[in-house]
Amino acid sequence: MRILISGGGTGGHIYPALALIETLKKDDPATEVLYVGTHKGLESKIVPAAGVAFQTIKIQGFKRSLSLENFKTIYLFLKSVHDAKRIIRQFKPDVVVGTGGYVCGAVVYAAAKMKIPTFIHEQNSIAGITNKFLSHFVDKIGICFAQAAAEFPAAKVVFTGNPRAQQVAGIKPSGRLQELGLSATKKTVLIFGGSRGARRINEATIAAFEYFAEKEYQVLFVTGSVHYQKIMDELKTPVPQNILIKPYIPDMPAILPEVTCIVGRAGATSLAEITALGIPSVLIPSPYVTHDHQTHNAQSLVTVGAAKMITEADLTGVKLADAVDELLRNDQLRMEMSAKARAAGVPDAATRIEQLLQQLIAKK
Repeated sequence: MRILISGGGTGGHIYPALALIETLKKDDPATEVLYVGTHKGLESKIVPAAGVAFQTIKIQGFKRSLSLENFKTIYLFLKSVHDAKRIIRQFKPDVVVGTGGYVCGAVVYAAAKMKIPTFIHEQNSIAGITNKFLSHFVDKIGICFAQAAAEFPAAKVVFTGNPRAQQVAGIKPSGRLQELGLSATKKTVLIFGGSRGARRINEATIAAFEYFAEKEYQVLFVTGSVHYQKIMDELKTPVPQNILIKPYIPDMPAILPEVTCIVGRAGATSLAEITALGIPSVLIPSPYVTHDHQTHNAQSLVTVGAAKMITEADLTGVKLADAVDELLRNDQLRMEMSAKARAAGVPDAATRIEQLLQQLIAKK
């Protein structure tokens, strides 16, 4: 199989693509992959570092307000479609996949116009503007949340789940908590606001230190690199012995099988990991994302009893501490939430997408 994949802007678009590539390569080492992104996006660092062939096109997203920049955006889109067609002719893919972000808009649109089989993947419960646009041209659309189906042509929608889930589902405990200096036998809550951290989660966690201090469980608090030094400089009291503060953990998935519960955002990739491993969670959706999609993502787990949610507007140190305490003191509740989290996930998502791509190629 020769597959061209495009997606970028955020890790939520990039990591599912890499997870899919990993499965395709594992199942057929002869699979050839080309990833198309932008030179400014996160994909320009993450994808080459993963050893995947990478090319770029120049494109930018639309401004949400009236702006002369949007005329430039239209010009760049038309030019990027032309450039994408050139890349497609050179690579000759059997199928083209888009995982979100404006960069895949031009690439997948170009492929559809060239009559090449196309597939897009929507990770969130509320569809992104690029995928809504592409839905009129592609052959199939993979979704991770049932709510997203209503935003696309029904005949094209397939429930696939997020490939990231399959990537982490097999991870086993490896002693990473001990390597960080934590106990391997104590219950552990991981508090993590994403790779860059989240200011409000950090503030609430610091306010909760006094409540965590005397607990029998331990807290791994990952602040995000941009917040770490300021937090350490401004701490007014010693850090309790059962709390470890880290700026960033590069191999975060390796730690997940060893934590008892998670406090964090509700991005699609995070939820794929949580459900794949069956980790009880307290979700604090970011209110700063398009269409408030993280709240909708989180609600899908809350509705089935797989997670608890605190809105950022309601977040305090006391509420955070109480939510964590309830989970870590109630073994039965955690077991029930873990089972429901696993049931809400799709552990074979990458394989489902692989089979769908093979079907699209066979129909060509």
